[in-house]
Amino acid sequence: MRIFVLPALLLAASLSPALTFAALWQTKEWRIDRLKEHLLAEGWFRQLFGIVRPAVVLVSPLLIVIPFLRIPWYTAGLTVLAAASAAQLLMHRQRMPVWTMKAKIIVLCSLLMNIIAGYGLLALGSWEVILLPVLQPCIIAIAWAFLLPVDRVMKRGILRRAQTLRERYPNAIVVGITGSVGKTTTKELLAHILQSPTVLATPAYVNSEMGVAQWLLRELPKFPQTENILLIVEMGAYRTGEIATLCRIAQPQTGVLTFVGSQHVALFGSEEKLLNAKSELIAALPETGRAFVNADCSPCLEAAKKARCAVVRVSTGGHADVEAHDIEETSEGIRFTVDGHRFDVPLHGTHNVTNVLLAIAVAEHLGISREKCTQKLLSFQLPHSTFTVRTERGVTILDDTHNSSPASFRAAIAWAKSQPTQRKILLTPGIIELGEETDRIHTDLGAAARGIVHRVIFTGKRGREAFARGYGSPVEHRNGNTAPVTKDSLLLCIGRIPPPIIDSLLPPA
Repeated sequence: MRIFVLPALLLAASLSPALTFAALWQTKEWRIDRLKEHLLAEGWFRQLFGIVRPAVVLVSPLLIVIPFLRIPWYTAGLTVLAAASAAQLLMHRQRMPVWTMKAKIIVLCSLLMNIIAGYGLLALGSWEVILLPVLQPCIIAIAWAFLLPVDRVMKRGILRRAQTLRERYPNAIVVGITGSVGKTTTKELLAHILQSPTVLATPAYVNSEMGVAQWLLRELPKFPQTENILLIVEMGAYRTGEIATLCRIAQPQTGVLTFVGSQHVALFGSEEKLLNAKSELIAALPETGRAFVNADCSPCLEAAKKARCAVVRVSTGGHADVEAHDIEETSEGIRFTVDGHRFDVPLHGTHNVTNVLLAIAVAEHLGISREKCTQKLLSFQLPHSTFTVRTERGVTILDDTHNSSPASFRAAIAWAKSQPTQRKILLTPGIIELGEETDRIHTDLGAAARGIVHRVIFTGKRGREAFARGYGSPVEHRNGNTAPVTKDSLLLCIGRIPPPIIDSLLPPA
């Protein structure tokens, strides 16, 4: 019986930490560089091993003093860890990966490695078996490394198949959209204006080489190869060359560059490399194509110099091909005029005017009249958690938790300044992947929030001290004792924040 019970305990004890780390790494797209930045920012020991499981391992040897304990102390420790895993799952508090084929293989391989290692250690009667649940991140990493060669071969095959399939649709029009911020909003705006059965846009969070390739392989076969379809492709990148690869696959004739800032600069290595990466879309456009850039952003204008095709510049304050004037924020959204023509868009934040201008300019280039753009934009709705505003339990919430960057952070603070609410609270995890610029940028953001935000709550330690220096006052670290906000407050939620954390800060129903 012991030969089955102990491995079962080991498997149960290892399940929760394996799932937790797999889910974390998957959000970083199984990339070592992104995982490394996260671990350095959030504290590598706690992120990898947690607190409870190492504590159980350290305390377990003391169980030997318990009278009548007829099992080895490490078996008792495994029992405690297995119970903790079971509790996480039964209480629905377990963080789970999205069950893609890759996630299934990695988690399954790691659990099989646990069983093999566990049997070996148990056969030797070795106490080290209790370390296996704690070492799940290492075991997941080994499983990932074993899969890596196969994964790379499969990835090349998928990218090649997607490119070949795209070439079979000569009448397809492809609009590529990239930028440090604003690309999702601009994509959704353009898709809404052009709404049609033959207009497809990449879904939420799909902007990587593999994501776009798999989307093309799934969606293109639904149409005849002679169909005049239009594809709107959001293009993200964390290294130079990735947008160039996306362009080889999707073959865009039209390109949109929304903004170039310092987001993910730690992964690129420098702002110059980041700009070069975003410029790859503009450089890839054919001579007969058209580039649309944000003229309010000097790096975007620099990128426009690499275009072989005509360039359309949009602006909210300066000479450009498409300019917005009389910009104002209303209770319903934003309002502005273009050549005397008024636009009312149910979209908050005047920084979004540029994104709307880009969508309008591209739509007009594709044959949509300005009047139709006006009418379509009246019914636009942003995707959830992308600079959306709602009221819950008497608290106005700005939900910008889809992602965050220094530019979007500043935009949220500027928007808050324009709001009449007396009490304004900022909730944030800080901004990721800024590298050596982390402290400087968070200090600047703190200075920007001073005098506007009355209370600041950080969910982690990333940038917290630097933000406090700029803010000029202490900032809170969110924990179980953090006081909820009061009714009639404005709560700014900026960056990836789980909904339960936001909910925990709202006043009682």
